[in-house]
Amino acid sequence: MEPVVLQRKIIHVDMDAFYASVEQMDNPLLKGKPVAVGGSEVRGVVSAASYEARKFGVRSAMSGYLAKKLCPEIIFVRPHFDRYKEISKKIRKIFHDYTDLVEPLSLDEAYLDVTQNKKGNPSATLIAQEIRQRIFEETGLTASAGISVNKFVAKIASDYNKPNGQKTINPDEVELFLEALDIKKFYGIGKVTAEKMYQHGIFTGKDLKERTREYLEEHFGKSGGHYYSIVRGIHNSAVKPNRTTKSVAAEHTFNTNLTSEVFMEERLERIAAELSKRLQKHKISGKTVTLKIKYSDFTLQTRSKTLPYFISDKSLIHETAKELLYQERMKDSVRLLGISLHNLNTETKKSVVVQLKFEF
Repeated sequence: MEPVVLQRKIIHVDMDAFYASVEQMDNPLLKGKPVAVGGSEVRGVVSAASYEARKFGVRSAMSGYLAKKLCPEIIFVRPHFDRYKEISKKIRKIFHDYTDLVEPLSLDEAYLDVTQNKKGNPSATLIAQEIRQRIFEETGLTASAGISVNKFVAKIASDYNKPNGQKTINPDEVELFLEALDIKKFYGIGKVTAEKMYQHGIFTGKDLKERTREYLEEHFGKSGGHYYSIVRGIHNSAVKPNRTTKSVAAEHTFNTNLTSEVFMEERLERIAAELSKRLQKHKISGKTVTLKIKYSDFTLQTRSKTLPYFISDKSLIHETAKELLYQERMKDSVRLLGISLHNLNTETKKSVVVQLKFEF
C-alpha cells in the first residue's frame, strides 16, 4: 500500500548569507566585498561566507586557511551572535503574523505551514512574496523562499532562485520536478550517499524513481524506503512549532594545537562550564556525554558515555569528559575540543498527526 500524501501549503524561508549579510549591513565598508564570518587566515573555521566570497569557492565549515588560499582578498570578521539573534527574533515575529505553525531550523531559516493562515490568503506564493518584502523593509536583509506541498520539496525549491528570489512547485509539478533533479540536490543526500548512488547508476530523480523499494532498502538500508517515498513527492512530516531539543553542545577551536592531555583538561573545564551554563539557563539536563576531538589533520573523533542519571552540573560534565579524554591515546595534536549532552530530559514520545487534504 502506498503512503497517503498529505497536501499542505508549506513555505521554506531561508535568509541570504545571513551572518555575512548582517555584517555587511552593519559595516558599509564591507559591502560588495568577500567576507567570511569566523575563522582567520591562520586558524578557525568559517561560519558563513558572503556571496562575493562564495564566487571563489569559500563555504561555511571550511578552514580559514583554505578560505584565504581560495580568496586572497577575503576579509575575516568576528561573529556577533547577539546581533544575529536580535534580527532573527524580528523575522520570526513576521512569520507569526501569518501562522503559528512555524518550525525554526536555525537563526536564518524556518518552515511555515500556511494551509490555513491568519491572513485568509489562499495563495502560499503571494504570502511568501509578502513575507520576503516585509523582511527586507523591517530588517534591511533579503530572503529566499521555496513553496510546495511538503517540507522536503519546499526546502529544495528555496535554493533555486537565490539570492532574493523564490520558487513555487505546484502539486501537479512535484513529481516531474523531482525526476529532473540531480540526485545530489536532494535534501538529505550527502556526498557519500550520492557517490554510492552513482555507482548504482542513479544520477537523477528519474533514475531513483525507477528503482523498487526492495532494491533501495537492500542497498541503502532503512533510508531506502525514505528515498522511495520522497522521489514520489511523499513526505508527511508536519511543521512542528515546538521542536524538541536533541542535544546541547559547546566547543572551542584553539589558536595553537594542543599536544598534552594536561592542557586539554584545563580547556575542557572551561568548555564544561559554558555547556553547564547553557543547560541550566534552559533547565535542561541529559544522560549521555560526548567528547568531540578534531585533530590537526582535521580528522574527527567522538567518544561517548551514558550515565544512569541526568546531569547538568559543570563538575559532573567535566569529570565525565575527562574520563573520555583518557579513554585512549591521542592520535595527533588537537585543534578543537567540544562537549555535548544527549538523551535529554526534553525528549518526549512522538505523537501521530492527522491532517485533512486541502486544495493548493
